[in-house]
Amino acid sequence: MERKKVIIIGAAGRDFHIFNTLFRDDPNYEVVAFTASQIPFISDRKYPSELSGKQYPNGIQIYDESMLGELIRTMHADICIQAYSDLPYNEVMHKASIANANGADFWLVAPERSMLKSTKPVIAVCAVRTGSGKSQTSRYVAKIIKDAGKKPVVIRHPMPYGNLKEQIVERFATLKDLEKYKTTIEEREDYEPHLKNKTIVYAGVDYAKILEKAEQEADIIIWDGGNNDASFIKPDLLITVADPLRVGNELTYYPGETVARMANLLLINKANSATKQQIDELIENLKKLNSTAKIVLGNSVIHAENGGSIKGKRVLVIEDGPTVTHGGMPYGAAYVAAKQYGAAEIVDPRKYAVGSIKAAYAKYTHLKEVLPAMGYSAKQIAELNATINNADCDIVLSATPTDLKHILNINKPLLHVSYELEEIGDEIKKAVLKIVNKG
Repeated sequence: MERKKVIIIGAAGRDFHIFNTLFRDDPNYEVVAFTASQIPFISDRKYPSELSGKQYPNGIQIYDESMLGELIRTMHADICIQAYSDLPYNEVMHKASIANANGADFWLVAPERSMLKSTKPVIAVCAVRTGSGKSQTSRYVAKIIKDAGKKPVVIRHPMPYGNLKEQIVERFATLKDLEKYKTTIEEREDYEPHLKNKTIVYAGVDYAKILEKAEQEADIIIWDGGNNDASFIKPDLLITVADPLRVGNELTYYPGETVARMANLLLINKANSATKQQIDELIENLKKLNSTAKIVLGNSVIHAENGGSIKGKRVLVIEDGPTVTHGGMPYGAAYVAAKQYGAAEIVDPRKYAVGSIKAAYAKYTHLKEVLPAMGYSAKQIAELNATINNADCDIVLSATPTDLKHILNINKPLLHVSYELEEIGDEIKKAVLKIVNKG
């Protein structure tokens, strides 16, 4: 029988995982291409032979997603598989229409089909949108496990934006490992807070190998998700975080609704920043999606370094990049902190932007008063640095979870803003301890 030709549409994450788990060794299918979108600088690479297996001795080329229609026609693709996250439903169907119009079927793969099974208990933290508060929830879960006398190890959603051959399995135990693996700002944002809490983090490309390594030193595995993607590992407990500041998105984004429907616990984070009406509406929506999950509330508690010095100052606000770009948030914790601590003015960064940072404002037109901490390449990091140094302000207030002082050379004072989860009640704690005690 002739092999079905497949194109996997992705963003250097679930696309590779679906290939590894479902297609790499299946003789009935031939993956002829990956396409890349959403994240800059990840196309025009090759999925290497070291990862692609015996059926693909030359590896598999990665193309920009803008070429999808042409690729389907020239490669005679039978199937396109949508394999990345945080997409509004209309965008998912636009991709389906491109595939269908050019002669290919369009597949959405159920998350459980590609889930790996662990020998250790697994607690997964996912979300309905990027920037809902997964990482602070994962840190809270890790603390509960440690306080119970057990060792958590975090497996983080993939961000292999560099040389894929060198990123098959990555183990982060100290801040020095961030340099060892040449991590981007986006990777540091998610790894650094765990490392400061002395929690080991694994990431990379081949999650079967990653899971095997993590199991050797963990009592409990924590899946710390990316965007609003589902877990790559079958969880014993799934906590899905919802954002009342974007109420309604849980009904209209892929695969955020999916992970809300799959959850054991639904956490409404940022309750201290939302109105009662927003929270009530979100509760009603979540109950419609998942009538069996417990719904719990949490506060995102913000603390600014040397906060007293912010009052009366002109402040440049820097936010976590993915949250305010493809996550769609107009602001984040640094903006909230600037208001909370009495800044006289929040400086508009757009007129100071250069290069790819300036291009980001053209693409994400909802951004006005915040600077996204984008650093997917050395060149982009330099452009971010130049944008900050160009700005006419008194203080830079940064809520990216990584310490930019270790990466950039900034010509003005920079204060760091942190945020942690404060659970209202103890339902998450009880659910985590049940897994810990069972394990």
